[in-house]
Amino acid sequence: MVNIPAKVIFWDFDGVIKDSVEVKSNAFESLFLPFGKKFSKKIRRHHEKNGGMSRFDKFSIYLAWAGQDPTKRIVDQYADKFSLLVKQKVIDSSWVDGIKEYLQEHYDKQQFFLITATPQLEIEYILDQLKIKLYFQKVIGSPINKGKAVESLLKEYDIDPLQAIMVGDSISDYKAAESNHVAFILRCTSLNEELQQKLNCKMVKNFL
Repeated sequence: MVNIPAKVIFWDFDGVIKDSVEVKSNAFESLFLPFGKKFSKKIRRHHEKNGGMSRFDKFSIYLAWAGQDPTKRIVDQYADKFSLLVKQKVIDSSWVDGIKEYLQEHYDKQQFFLITATPQLEIEYILDQLKIKLYFQKVIGSPINKGKAVESLLKEYDIDPLQAIMVGDSISDYKAAESNHVAFILRCTSLNEELQQKLNCKMVKNFL
């Protein structure tokens, strides 16, 4: 099993705990299929290159690209449809190898926090269904920005950044760690190969 030498670990969710990134890629693509196959593929590529960005921000961008007025009402409608498409599929998706065992064996030895772009109520529901919510001292979802989430947790729990590590799979995870002087571990996937070439940090494929 991977050893993560830190007192505190900030975990991302999609692509780190559950292999659920493709579930969300499929949902974005299907929602924009009415605007054409080429357009929906463009949406999929953008989503996969911008993991960790809030779905609300993405819908504002994508609707504008589609020539629609991205009002809050319309963005919220798309977000609701998206949630219905993905929630159960995320729950049913595969665990990243070794992560469930790592959480079970270390949550009482290290401090775990979950930071995700998934909306707060949705991630809490998912964690409840997976029966892993107890492993995390606090869970922070959208609309709170990941960098702000790390910053607030460092203050609230009086954490020394040098004793913490963030584990993520996207540039937003890396930036959240970097802006708070926290070390970073990249979970490598087929979707973040460009990032693997750019970053100089520890990298893992799984947690075995």
